[in-house]
Amino acid sequence: MALSDLAAKNAAPREKQYKLADSGGLYLLVTPTGGKLWRFKFRIHGKEKLMAFGKYPEVTLAEARRRRDAARKELSGGIDPAALKARERVVAQVSMAETFGIVATEYIDKAEREGRAEATINKLRWLADQLRPEIGTRPVSAIEPPEILAALRRLEKAGNLETARRVRSFASRVFRYAVQTGRAKTDPAALLQGAVATPKVKHHAAILTSTRVGDLLRAIDAYSGQPATMLALKLAPHVFVRPGELRQAEWSEIDFGASVWRIPAIRTKTRREHALPLSHQAKEILEQARILSGHRRHIFPATGKPDRALSENTIVAALRRMDFGPDEMSAHGFRATASTLLNESGKWHPDAIERALAHKDADSVRAAYHRGAHWAERVEMAQWWSDYLDILRDGASVRLRKEK
Repeated sequence: MALSDLAAKNAAPREKQYKLADSGGLYLLVTPTGGKLWRFKFRIHGKEKLMAFGKYPEVTLAEARRRRDAARKELSGGIDPAALKARERVVAQVSMAETFGIVATEYIDKAEREGRAEATINKLRWLADQLRPEIGTRPVSAIEPPEILAALRRLEKAGNLETARRVRSFASRVFRYAVQTGRAKTDPAALLQGAVATPKVKHHAAILTSTRVGDLLRAIDAYSGQPATMLALKLAPHVFVRPGELRQAEWSEIDFGASVWRIPAIRTKTRREHALPLSHQAKEILEQARILSGHRRHIFPATGKPDRALSENTIVAALRRMDFGPDEMSAHGFRATASTLLNESGKWHPDAIERALAHKDADSVRAAYHRGAHWAERVEMAQWWSDYLDILRDGASVRLRKEK
């Protein structure tokens, strides 16, 4: 006879535990302390097994029967419902332990093992910190788009639109990594593209007139700061590499005999080795630096920390000390200065200038060709550019455009 809800409700404890049977292997176990526990008894592969369905009345008779029926359906398909439940419990426990914060840290550690630049790793950690208040402790598999959006809205409200954009992109990379490693099924951050206001493009401040470039070069010559900073400032206009590539330059990358600086792929933005020809002036500056730091790893070691490179803000701070404000010149500005004046000269092929700047070509076939196609021109251009800078530093007036 099937169990009724009234019978389950009125079942009183006895000296010993006893069962109130329902049907299909389901029964209510009543303990001496008054507990009422749902149990399901079944056989599989010739072995008798037992499953727990929770307590009455939290789990009602109807719910207990639904769980019994689901288990019997699994049995009919040759599946052990008890083993399946145990596996699901383990998966749930692992899922709860695999929070977004844990997976993000793992993703960043992977990036570090892959040789990403120290500055890049620090930025990734900072981006992860921006998401911790909203989703840092949430299971990565359970996070929904509105939770991520809450973090983006917080940044947007504070006016940090570019940060919000970068945070969403970082979150998407972490979720994709979670999918790849079996910790998540989808990337909810991908659904939030365009969900926050688009930041206005902000170009790095740069001096773009020959007269003012001359002023800058003379100010650099007169700079009285730390020797490593002074030499880095002197070299920057001649090579116009990215600030991180300049700061972290190592002696192993310089071939004085061939007059070439080869920046390894792990330190470039494009993740490709960047070779650049060195002018006579650039080599002279490097020779001065070698006297200062030749026995160390870095060409421009940090003050008081000879085993480390110059800090990220060193060049910027020096520019400010020389009275070049943030709206006039930045550490990145040397690149824009060179790009503008080299293009205005009309002497050089635009692709040669782009290769010198190590800009990434979207067309992989074209990029493979152009890596070597303009080397001879770049060698000539590097020396012309340094000579031209010397003329500007000395205060001469130069006509850039080629004669027709």
